[in-house]
Amino acid sequence: MNAGEFREIGHRVVDLLAEYLENIEERPVFPDVEPATLTKLFAEPLPQDPSSAESVLGELEQKLLPNCTHVGHPGYMGLITPSPSPIGIIADFICSALNQNIGAYTVGPGAVAMERRTVRWLTDLLGYGEQAGGNLTSGGMMANFIGLKLARDFVSGDRIQEHGVQERCAVYTSEERHVSVDKAVDAVGLGRLALRALPTDREFRIRLDALEAAIVEDRKAGIRPMCIVGIFGTTNTGALDPVRALRAIADHEGMWLHVDAAYGGGMLLSRAWPMADQGLELADSVTIDPHKWFYAPLDAGAILVKDGRRLTASFGIRPAYLTDEFDYANERYQYYVHGFEQSRRFRGLKVWMSFKRYGARQIGEWIDNNVRQAKHLYSRVEKHPDFEPASEPPLSAICIRYRCVDLDEAQSKQLHAQVARRVEQSGRFWISTTELKGKAYFRISPVNFRTRTEHMDQLLALLEQECHRAVESMSADQPQRS
Repeated sequence: MNAGEFREIGHRVVDLLAEYLENIEERPVFPDVEPATLTKLFAEPLPQDPSSAESVLGELEQKLLPNCTHVGHPGYMGLITPSPSPIGIIADFICSALNQNIGAYTVGPGAVAMERRTVRWLTDLLGYGEQAGGNLTSGGMMANFIGLKLARDFVSGDRIQEHGVQERCAVYTSEERHVSVDKAVDAVGLGRLALRALPTDREFRIRLDALEAAIVEDRKAGIRPMCIVGIFGTTNTGALDPVRALRAIADHEGMWLHVDAAYGGGMLLSRAWPMADQGLELADSVTIDPHKWFYAPLDAGAILVKDGRRLTASFGIRPAYLTDEFDYANERYQYYVHGFEQSRRFRGLKVWMSFKRYGARQIGEWIDNNVRQAKHLYSRVEKHPDFEPASEPPLSAICIRYRCVDLDEAQSKQLHAQVARRVEQSGRFWISTTELKGKAYFRISPVNFRTRTEHMDQLLALLEQECHRAVESMSADQPQRS
């Protein structure tokens, strides 16, 4: 492809995406297509001969765009995948063109410096000091894995890296944790049974009495308390665990405190609901996902560490083939020495460009609008005769439940799933379902700068309509009594 063709097809792509973003609200949020149809649509052998860039792009227009979940649509309120900012989209275009592998300094010196500055901005937001460090990761899953490995290594006095896990240890977290915590406990070699998933209070925050009791029981059984994983913004309800109280318990027991703020970390930019007094800076490590509520395109998570030297202690291996013989003053920062990944996409560019283009204040206003939308829906549901909220939302996630005295819990679960499917088929909204303390709920989470308050009212009206229809349908299916 010569420069002229690249320029021509590049302009065509920008025009296509500009039109897509401008008219995204007119598209159905979720495609009305069956998986078998999609499999057939893309079923073809490996191409052996070239095609023109124009024809390839035309095929994408026909096959891919109509069959995407349009997460930038204001009616997308499901999993925490926000609308990507336009400048972030452009950043990823540039990132792919430069193809800097910042795992090693020599494959991207400017990119390494930019990502280190981006991490510095995040640690400053968190309230960490100059000793702090961190890495941008593929997301919260990898960040929580790194946080648990840091905890494991620290508690062992950095012996586990050499000798492996030689004693039974326990990790304590909320029953409302993200599944990545379970996977991380498994991946660092403790075994899934080492995880203590503890009950929550009425606001879905971890119960401190249950935590303290679990620690006592483990010590009696000869099990070493290793780490507390606090949740700062649970996936279901946005609940915020009491970080200061968790810090006090961790200090008393000699444990590492990791906080999963993949979702709630966005509130560090909030001006309407400032979170500077929540104690996040007291955690030993924190997960934050810029690709969630900072509106950066996937993928861009982050592991932030109060003492950056812990990253080096946990991961610091220098193979001969990666020795930088020109780093005489030890000034070239090597991400592969201070983190898990060696091949690393230049994730920092889209986060850096987003902060530069919009500023923390504007991004914070988008976040505050999403919180207002959730609180608006809560105020309406709280007074509604047919619906009830699980709790008042501290963030943008809100769970609401259709209550019908004629349905048992199994039927209620069926109703919520059926209605969520009908909402999906409407093309106007996409929401998910969940279960809280044994009861079925609709889970709604606007993390989108295009969403407006009127969309929350329209969604509630649609849920009213579809829930009533579902009840009528289920009643008609019941066998008639003689």
